[in-house]
Amino acid sequence: TAPAIRAALGECFDYEPGTLVTGKMVTALRELGFDAIFDTNFTADLTIIEEGMELLSRLKRAIVDKEKVALPQFTSCSPGWINYVEAYYPQFIENLSTCKSPQQMFGALAKTYYANKIGKNPEDIVVVSIMPCTAKKFEAQRPEMYQNGIADVDYVLTTREFGRMIKQAGIDFRNLPDGVMDAPMGMSSGAGDIFANTGGVMEAAIRTVYEIVTGRELPTNKLHIEPIMGLEGLKKASITFTNTLPEWNFLEGIEVKVGVAHSLSKARLILDAVSQGEEFHFIEVMTCAGGCIGGGGQPRFTDDSVRVKRIKAIYQEDEGKKLRKSHDNPQIKQLYEEFLGIPLGEKSHQLLHTHYHSKNNTY
Repeated sequence: TAPAIRAALGECFDYEPGTLVTGKMVTALRELGFDAIFDTNFTADLTIIEEGMELLSRLKRAIVDKEKVALPQFTSCSPGWINYVEAYYPQFIENLSTCKSPQQMFGALAKTYYANKIGKNPEDIVVVSIMPCTAKKFEAQRPEMYQNGIADVDYVLTTREFGRMIKQAGIDFRNLPDGVMDAPMGMSSGAGDIFANTGGVMEAAIRTVYEIVTGRELPTNKLHIEPIMGLEGLKKASITFTNTLPEWNFLEGIEVKVGVAHSLSKARLILDAVSQGEEFHFIEVMTCAGGCIGGGGQPRFTDDSVRVKRIKAIYQEDEGKKLRKSHDNPQIKQLYEEFLGIPLGEKSHQLLHTHYHSKNNTY
C-alpha cells in the first residue's frame, strides 16, 4: 500500500478527507484474502538511501573528479513524470535518477529477498500494489520492470478500486479493528510516509543526506523544510553543508540548490529554467497537483481544500513516529546486511535501478 492511501481511503466510506485509516486498511486486506500485507513506505525509505547516495556520487564526480555529470538529478518515482520526460524532454533522460519507484523496488524485493525468506519461487508470488495513481498501472507493465521474464509487480489497484472491492466483499470497514503490517517489509520511517506529499521526497532525501554528510541531524523545526512544503506549484530551497565529516569534505561550504514542482505545467517551467542556465542540484517532480495525495486514482473530487487535509494527515503520520529518517529504519539496515550489501552495489543496481528511453520520435 502506498503512503497516500492511508489518508484518502476513508473518503470511500464517508470519513472526512485526511482521516488516517492505516490499521483498518490492513485488516480489510486480510479479510479480502491477502497472505501478507506490506508497506510501500518501506521501499520509499530504501529509495532515499539509493537516490541520496546516487546524488552524492554525482556531486563527488562533478566536484572532485571534474567529470561532466548529468546535474541536476531529478527524482524518478512518478511514472507520469518519467513518461513526460521521455516524450517531450529526452535531453534530460540522463538527469533522471536511475532508481526505480518505491512500487517497483518493492516488487523486485518481494520476488527475491522475501521469496527466499518464505521458501517460494518468484513465479509463485503475486504482488498487488494499491496506489493513488493510474499511471502506476502503465509503469508496472514497462519492459524494464521485469526480471528474467517475471514482472516486479503483477497488478495495480487504485484507491477507488480498492474501496469498491471492500464494499463488494461486504466488509464493514468503519467497524474493523486496526491491524498491523507484516515483517520484514512493513516498517517505515516518517520520511517514507511523506513521499505522498509534494516536497516530501525532497525533504526525506535532505534529512538523510544532511546527516550522512555532517553526522548531525538536520537543524530545522520538526525536521521539516518549510520552503518546499505546501501547494505552491514551484518551490525552491538551498542547504549549505558545514563542518562536514572527512569523507565528505569536498562538500564543505557548498550550497546545494533544490527545486520542487508538482503538476506537469510547473515541471515544464522548471525544465525550461534549467535549460536557460538556472542552477539546481536536485529536483523533485510529481505529476499530480499536491503530489500523490492528489493522484488520479484517489477518491473524487479533489480540490485544494481536500489536498490540504490529506497533506496534513500525512505530516501527522510522520511526526507521530519515533523513526523519522530513512537511514534509521532497522528493517532497511537488515535488508542491506542480509541481502543487498551496500547502496549502489551490484545487487542494488540489478534489482533497484533501471534506465529510460526517448519516445520523442513517436509523437
